[in-house]
Amino acid sequence: MNIKKIIPILEWLPNYEKSLFRDDLIAGITVGIILIPQGIAYALIAGLPPIYGLYCALVPQIIYAIFGSARQVAIGPVATDSLIVATGVSTLALAGSESYISIAILLALMVGTIQFILGIFNLGFIVNFLSRPVITGFTSAIALIIGVNQFRNLFGVDFIQSDQIHEVLEDIFLQISDYNFHTTIIGLIAIIIILIFRKIDKRIPNALIVVVFGIVTMRYFGRNLLDVPIVKNIPSGLPSFGIPEFEIEQIRELFPIALTLVMVGYLETISIGKSQETKQDVYKVRPNQELISLGLSNIVGSLFKSFPVASSFSRSAINLESGAKTGMAALISVVMVTITLLFLTPLFYFLPKTILAAIIIVAVFGLVSFKEASFLWRANNLDFWLMISTFIATLFFGIEYGISVGVGLSLVVLIFRTSRPYVAELGKVPDANFYRNKERFEEVIIEDDILVFRFDAQLFYANASYFRDKLDEMAEKKGKALKLIVLDSESINRTDSTGVEILKERIKFYQKKGVLFYFAGAKGPLRDALFKGGLLRIIDVNHFFMRANDAVKFFRTGDRKTQEKYSKYIHQAYK
Repeated sequence: MNIKKIIPILEWLPNYEKSLFRDDLIAGITVGIILIPQGIAYALIAGLPPIYGLYCALVPQIIYAIFGSARQVAIGPVATDSLIVATGVSTLALAGSESYISIAILLALMVGTIQFILGIFNLGFIVNFLSRPVITGFTSAIALIIGVNQFRNLFGVDFIQSDQIHEVLEDIFLQISDYNFHTTIIGLIAIIIILIFRKIDKRIPNALIVVVFGIVTMRYFGRNLLDVPIVKNIPSGLPSFGIPEFEIEQIRELFPIALTLVMVGYLETISIGKSQETKQDVYKVRPNQELISLGLSNIVGSLFKSFPVASSFSRSAINLESGAKTGMAALISVVMVTITLLFLTPLFYFLPKTILAAIIIVAVFGLVSFKEASFLWRANNLDFWLMISTFIATLFFGIEYGISVGVGLSLVVLIFRTSRPYVAELGKVPDANFYRNKERFEEVIIEDDILVFRFDAQLFYANASYFRDKLDEMAEKKGKALKLIVLDSESINRTDSTGVEILKERIKFYQKKGVLFYFAGAKGPLRDALFKGGLLRIIDVNHFFMRANDAVKFFRTGDRKTQEKYSKYIHQAYK
């Protein structure tokens, strides 16, 4: 057992060089500066006191730095997960209450446990049923929902909070005339400042700049701005250890929202990690290890008052751009958050909530992917409508329904694509020894008495009938002249018992019509299944050829040289 794969920090820490520390230090400080106001803001999204956003930035980051395989991914509170937490927990308790806090922490324990189990049993592939269009549609809708829900703090009006955007927009339309002038002006100025600095350089800590702007404004001009809501007291001190309390009924009620957080959190982390992996050649991101590290981060984090965490798109990008090389950058961020919790929380007393709303709105609206939608429209209409369906379902019916629709539609599309794969009749390229699709190569030679049929998928129960129907359809077009069918099997990587039976049945059917049936390019796993399924009781190994051209040549000339060589190879393989 390779201990370094189980504990990836052992891959880089023993060989850590001083030359790396400078870059990690700058990145850690930069991310820490951004993380502090974001943590406070995302805790408010989750319906929790601001201090819990900082708790999420402590232990989970340490655990991920030890067990995570992606060295530059920034773990902690994120906007998407925070809104999902608020959506799920608000149905069980009043936001901000002790019961609410307890349930949110329990949710972190549940999410971590599920992630850890999936990772231990190498079940990370399950999450792949959420295709990229689904993820794009879901995250874009979530971004809009989060942003619109922050209008209550941006405008200083107590709009309804909901994960169904039409309810929020309706309430905004009815109450927007009651907006707080001072609150709105401060918030809009903060948005403009953030956008300007993002345009100049994304590494500039724009969140910290607007936080300082807001605190200074309220500290020195607060007498004229008494109507602007502020954060007020944030407790000092580090989180204490404690095992989350729970009831079986609570676990049952939280289970659907926990599964949603498992999928969303893992997809966020693995997508960020994989994108960063392509920009370097030092390490490889291991999906199941990411599940284990995320799971441990949430499990251990819940013991220190953390609500569910995942990786942050914005902070991970800034971490990489700032020069982070290893998980040391995350540990430096932890030191900064610790110092803040111990000594600096009183500084945030005068922080306007509209500033936090501005930070969140700019951050999440950047996740609305117009470019991806445009690309999918050009590249694949089915994927485009899959994205739109998930987007609309999430936007108007809520997060849980959105993720359910996304998974459901992904499975439907998967079944549709595998049950109706591409098929083609191949023709001989003039003056060459290979065959190509007649629909794409007009110059190929098509012979009336030979059908070279290609099936571009594994042959199994879901598409066996489709295989039979398309084969018969092409054979019927040849009519009575047909004497040979060659199944180009290069694209068939495996088959099941249904596939074997449909092949045996079709071979017998065409034998009765005096039509020979040859296989070309059959891979080992396919031959294994065919031979174990009794195909050699109907035809012998001399009906298997390396290439379609060899099969046709043997049929035309009876030249056994190529065939004998290949059949000898097959005989040796199956002695």
